[in-house]
Amino acid sequence: MPFALHSALSDAAVIGVPASIPSPPSGSFSVGPLTIHYYALCIIAGIIVATLMTNHRLTKRGAERWVVVDICIIAVPLAIIGARIFHVLTHPGFYFGPGKNTWNPFEPGSVWAIWEGGIAIFGALIGGAIGAWLGCKWTGVRFSAFADALAPGLILAQAFGRFGNWFNHELFGLPTDLPWGLEIESTNAAFPPGLAPGTLFHPTFLYEVIWNTLGCIFLLWIGHKLHLQWGKLFAVYLIWYGAGRMVWESIRIDPSEIYLGLRTNVWAALLGVVLGIVILFVQTRRHPGFEPSPYQPGREPRDPAVESQNPDDFVDLSEPQSDGNREEANATSAASRP
Repeated sequence: MPFALHSALSDAAVIGVPASIPSPPSGSFSVGPLTIHYYALCIIAGIIVATLMTNHRLTKRGAERWVVVDICIIAVPLAIIGARIFHVLTHPGFYFGPGKNTWNPFEPGSVWAIWEGGIAIFGALIGGAIGAWLGCKWTGVRFSAFADALAPGLILAQAFGRFGNWFNHELFGLPTDLPWGLEIESTNAAFPPGLAPGTLFHPTFLYEVIWNTLGCIFLLWIGHKLHLQWGKLFAVYLIWYGAGRMVWESIRIDPSEIYLGLRTNVWAALLGVVLGIVILFVQTRRHPGFEPSPYQPGREPRDPAVESQNPDDFVDLSEPQSDGNREEANATSAASRP
């Protein structure tokens, strides 16, 4: 170990700063007969946060409150399906071939066993985009307006989801001597053979948590500063997330298909960056101004929900009718009936 690094580790121990990041003792807990996985809780927390942020941002643009829920009803399930399909297709050796249980959902290792783990964010983006487009067609919300409202909450939700990898002791990076190295037990199936027990690894989950959180802050700032609409803010999201993911993915050591020397997710992240640049360029040329409405033309709600803090708005405060006026009104009503 280099002298400078050994000195830094010693100083950290003296001042009480841990020289490594421990992995959680367990990835789940039980509630009666149920087993609750922390990974699932992280994903659910991310979905809730993204939904709340998107609702707030879309409502500020003039959309109906909670119309985002109608879109998410379609988008979230398709995102989960897309995430699983992408994972299976990019890890065929896990599910196809001699001795593999590919199709039987009642045996471990099938393509349907999403509860065993195995989802991919790029598949979730593809499936979720299809679902969001369908939801926007259904509700009348402009797809580009929804995408821009979603972008900051989406990348923050991805930060929440990365904590699930920490609880699962998975998707870590190359061995490292850095003080923030991640502890992985040598009995872990993903622990590289030939390495000594106690070897530390790059905490790629933490790198992505930090990068995605900074991305959320940056998107909120630049979206407000430049008034990015027409899908341009979502394009910036694709560029930011893809650029960071290419770096973190390049130092991960979990199994992956390799094409032309690059992991499949590096290629996917690169395509995301290119797509973001194309969207930003095309939409800037096509739509230099602001979106006229968060709704598609002709799909604005006809009877917008009334939001008021004044209870008198819902109470009839007119003067009561006198007996004479009431008899005259009754007579007029009777005469008007056929």
